[in-house]
Amino acid sequence: MKNFPFISFIALMLIFCVGTSLSAQTAATSKNSTVKIKTSAECDMCKEKLEKEVGLLKGVKKAELDLTSQVLTVDYNPKKVTPEKIREVIAGMGYDADDVKANNRARQKMPKCCTPGADTAK
Repeated sequence: MKNFPFISFIALMLIFCVGTSLSAQTAATSKNSTVKIKTSAECDMCKEKLEKEVGLLKGVKKAELDLTSQVLTVDYNPKKVTPEKIREVIAGMGYDADDVKANNRARQKMPKCCTPGADTAK
């Protein structure tokens, strides 16, 4: 029984150390990153489509397109998705994404108003 306080102290220290380590790991994995991607999106339909599709990617927390600058801002978890993957998805939808060119087949299927460079004025 003489060792009981010592063993109790060691047990409490182990619990404290493990708990601190787990909370530090949780904090490290929950850090998000932000990437800004220049797109060729031009209209409200493009905005809605891009924000929805990119927002559905695993690891993406938020996607918001500024139509004036054509820049899509994406908040994401770098442990689950990469900026390269996000750009590939955007290009696969028919939009340019920084230096990644749009998929031609997807671009041809887009509505006229969403086709980059199309004259939508009547």
